[in-house]
Amino acid sequence: MHKMIRSLLPLALAATAFNAAAQAYPTRTITIVVPFAAGGPTDKVARDFAEALRKPLGQTVIVENAAGAGGAIGANKVAKAPPDGYTLLLHHISMATMPSLLRNLPFNVMNDFEYLGMINDVPMTIIGKPSLPANNYKELVAWMQQNKGKINLGNAGVGSASHLCGMLFQHAVGIDMTAVAYKGTGPAMIDLMSGQIDLMCDQTTNTSTTIEAKKVKAFAVTTPGRLTVPALKDIPTMQELGVKGFAVTIFHGLYAPKGTPAPILKKLNDALKVALKDPDFVNREESLGAVVVNDKRVEPAEHKKFVQSEINKWTPLIKAAGVYVE
Repeated sequence: MHKMIRSLLPLALAATAFNAAAQAYPTRTITIVVPFAAGGPTDKVARDFAEALRKPLGQTVIVENAAGAGGAIGANKVAKAPPDGYTLLLHHISMATMPSLLRNLPFNVMNDFEYLGMINDVPMTIIGKPSLPANNYKELVAWMQQNKGKINLGNAGVGSASHLCGMLFQHAVGIDMTAVAYKGTGPAMIDLMSGQIDLMCDQTTNTSTTIEAKKVKAFAVTTPGRLTVPALKDIPTMQELGVKGFAVTIFHGLYAPKGTPAPILKKLNDALKVALKDPDFVNREESLGAVVVNDKRVEPAEHKKFVQSEINKWTPLIKAAGVYVE
């Protein structure tokens, strides 16, 4: 009996220490991993959100970029990280498309993460290099018809929001384009502005300022109705332009490694809800055309249910298109 007590004592002490650490959380800097390059739309959301999250948590929150494989490299890094609440993942719609796009995904989207809540919904814009001769969507389609086989369409890698939107755009217009993959649409935007690529479909959080500054040409937005943001309000929707059923909205959510203690998850979810009401964060997102989530999807269970519904929606579309990576 005494031997058994002695053998169990270290486990009990470890559990006590573990619980104490969870209750005291956070006591040091928290890292949000963004699975795309710096300067892109998800990176911008993450940096604004990190500042809003810092306030209720009372600790520094930094952003680390781990780009590649359409967001899978950064996601895998968090899936394999210690489940202590100090390494989080901020990811977008790719959480719902990676399972069908990447055959050798090294993690399970539904089982290897703790879902913390959704952050925002972001419309997409179809934009072109400033030197394009087309000045509206009708002229763009005519230009594409005349330049079949020569058009380059930038994206942030297989499974990225820009890739998915671009794939649907090609299908809608019936014109194949050469996909040029980057580690994020930050570097892709640089090449678009300089004319190295022709077109891109990207989130308003990355395109609003460049459209307003006339550094790129904007042809359409992917929402059912027009956006109200000053820089985007005059851009027609794909529906208006006669492309029925073309609607793409990108979501961002926050995740932790599987097995993160419940007290830490509760603190993170509480902090997320406070951050989503931060006036500076809300104003910043709205100015870029994004909509901060203010519904049941801020709850972990509803967030997870929503991602599963997105997986169900995108899987047949991706399989029908025959797009995947070994």
